[in-house]
Amino acid sequence: MKKFLGYFLTPIATGAFLLVLVIFQPIQWASFRFLGYSAHKKVVDVLNFCLVSTVYLLGNTVTFINKQNLPTDRSIIFLANHQGLLDIPPLIWYLRKYHAKFISKIELTKGIPSISYNLKHGGGANIDRKDPRQSITEIMKLGQRMKENKWSVVIFPEGTRSTDGTVKTFQAAGIATILKKCPNALLVPIAIKDSWKMIQYGMYPLNTFTAMQWEVLAPIEPAGRPVDEVVLEAENMIKAALS
Repeated sequence: MKKFLGYFLTPIATGAFLLVLVIFQPIQWASFRFLGYSAHKKVVDVLNFCLVSTVYLLGNTVTFINKQNLPTDRSIIFLANHQGLLDIPPLIWYLRKYHAKFISKIELTKGIPSISYNLKHGGGANIDRKDPRQSITEIMKLGQRMKENKWSVVIFPEGTRSTDGTVKTFQAAGIATILKKCPNALLVPIAIKDSWKMIQYGMYPLNTFTAMQWEVLAPIEPAGRPVDEVVLEAENMIKAALS
């Protein structure tokens, strides 16, 4: 029944999602060009609140749990499992006070209203996966910006999304690169549960009446520990939270 309802509700939700992207494109441009980073960031925050809201048109729900007392005067590396594109808007909205940036494929910086503009001007890292040197350089630049501005970053260490919710092995290379430039950063795992179910049939139909959850787990202090060790600890914490 949920899949059947998706055939009727998907065009409504998808239309609303695309409309939000189109509306916020000129607003982003104007805010960044005339008012600078702070105004642009606030626009991006509201943009992602609106994107999250389109999920409810499908009868789906987003629950974000953060019981951790995380610092706002220190950079944070958020590590999350990755289940789909919907993972990102709730992270931007609910982590907005931490100025969380993303590491994205450079291909996404073209052709997508609002999203491409934010990737170009929002302060994250846009990497070419075919060019390891460029990727490392961009991630190091992001680490430097984090250190200078007390920004944070969200990383999906699996490298690609899981299509069935199973957590894949975390890779530590990108996190190690950021810690070289921003050694004071705190590591914080985030467990994303059941967002994959919304797109288990693809983009049409989207699944309906699905409860999805994002949970911020206890922080990990990386200082003085091997990066591989702390990343494995975060992976195991996420797996435990999802089980």
